[in-house]
Amino acid sequence: MKQTELNPVLKKYTKMGTIAFAVIVVAVLGIFAISGLNKNVKLETALSDVSSEVKPASELRIAVISMDKIQLESKALKDLHEQRIKYETKLKARLEKEQKAIEKEKADIEKSQDILSQEALQRRIMEYQRRVNKLQHDLSESAQAIETSYQDALNTLQKKHLDPIIEGVIAKKNLSLVLDGRMTRMGKDVAGLDITDEIINALNKKVSSMKMATPKGF
Repeated sequence: MKQTELNPVLKKYTKMGTIAFAVIVVAVLGIFAISGLNKNVKLETALSDVSSEVKPASELRIAVISMDKIQLESKALKDLHEQRIKYETKLKARLEKEQKAIEKEKADIEKSQDILSQEALQRRIMEYQRRVNKLQHDLSESAQAIETSYQDALNTLQKKHLDPIIEGVIAKKNLSLVLDGRMTRMGKDVAGLDITDEIINALNKKVSSMKMATPKGF
């Protein structure tokens, strides 16, 4: 007997049902996979590879460095700071000069309100505002240029000179740990812990000045 063919509509739903089943299977597998990834591990298991050994405090060789003092007293860093001040002084002088010119322009506009036509007055006001905006933009860029040049010089000084000196002192003294004095509080019996002066002396021998790149706009 010839097998009866499925109704086309039934065929359609049968096919859709197969696809739906496949989607459900994939979704269920995905849930199991995610639950496997999110499986919590006991604290004891997580710490199983951590050693219980620690070096006794009596065996540690610790020193402290005051980075603030290094910046204030080392020759090269003082030189950089002075260069920065000079550029900032020039920028301040430029600002004062431009401000006087703009204030004069503003006074002239106020005096000419009754003389100029509305259209001409509006043009002068717009030009005045354009000058003010340009001055603000130029000064902001110049200030940022000074800061960028200064920070670049600082980074060069640190990587090329200061870091190697600190590493050399650590090796020579066979230190276990060096702390930044800004992050520590020290008591009375700390003689010999602070090695800042030794760092400064070594840095002064290695480099006494550092040139800032000329900031953009100067």
